[in-house]
Amino acid sequence: MQINDKSGITEYKAKANRYETMKYIRSGKSGVLLPAISLGLWHNFGFVDDLHKGRNILRAAFDLGITHLDLANNYGPPYGSAEENFGTIFKNDFKSYRDELFIATKAGYDMWPGPCGNWGSRKYLISSLDQSLKRMGLDYVDVFYHHRPDPNTPLEETMGALADIVRQGKALYVGISNYQPKETAEAAVLLKEMKVPFILHQARYSIFDRWVEDGLLDALEDNGVGCITFSPLAQGMLTNKYVNGIPDDSRAAKNFTYLEREQVENNLSKIENLAKIANERGQTLSQMAIAWLLNRKAVASVLIGASSVQQLKENMGALNQLAFTDEELKLIDKNS
Repeated sequence: MQINDKSGITEYKAKANRYETMKYIRSGKSGVLLPAISLGLWHNFGFVDDLHKGRNILRAAFDLGITHLDLANNYGPPYGSAEENFGTIFKNDFKSYRDELFIATKAGYDMWPGPCGNWGSRKYLISSLDQSLKRMGLDYVDVFYHHRPDPNTPLEETMGALADIVRQGKALYVGISNYQPKETAEAAVLLKEMKVPFILHQARYSIFDRWVEDGLLDALEDNGVGCITFSPLAQGMLTNKYVNGIPDDSRAAKNFTYLEREQVENNLSKIENLAKIANERGQTLSQMAIAWLLNRKAVASVLIGASSVQQLKENMGALNQLAFTDEELKLIDKNS
């Protein structure tokens, strides 16, 4: 896919002051500093989406100091299209900034037909990353994740594949996603034995979804691994959208795959209370939800999605008020 030069979008030159307002956090005990807020390309960057809109979002993100971009082999739709669109934008706008970017991709979910196109075998992981690099037009990614644990493949095989990917120069670091605490600790031991830099665990985490506090954050801290959180806004529940009920045009009203009406209805009173706390702090609910995560143990970055430049900038406002009083934290806990 080509970007039409007659689109009205001018040649891109990054803002000189792009690093002045972003906060950077060390990932575990590694040398990697990640932006407090990272940009995920799960939605809004597939072939079904407006390429120029995605291009504007990526430009705005980098101008705000967001250096970490998160992809996966099957992001789209269709599968692979987010990586391909990113590759097109990268070639046009970001190639000269490659050494400033920290680019991630993953494999672990369904990608192509047949027994070799899913889960965590050596065959699948190495083949998938080769395809991803081709789609994005990259020589390497900065971090490559196994996207979910595979109950039928030995962990030694999966971690061994990640180790060989680093040795081949196709990734600088490795990560895992959606692993439980015990599996995470076991993976850390294997990777340490192979002298592979394991720096990130990507996990779902929000005020409404705190499963990682039951052992995972401790396991990460014990092993010097950072946590990068996804779904920080609980599929939109932790935004002002639902403060006054369920709008007809919302995800919940349409029983969106990841957010059902009943789920929102059961949390409406909590959403209203949390919005009041945020308002008293001078923030939107989404800004407070992101700021809350950035105060949690082991969290190295909060991964957000953005459907517009305006939404991206609003979420960046979380960095303007990161401190919480003990009373605020107690009230948030009461409504979580």
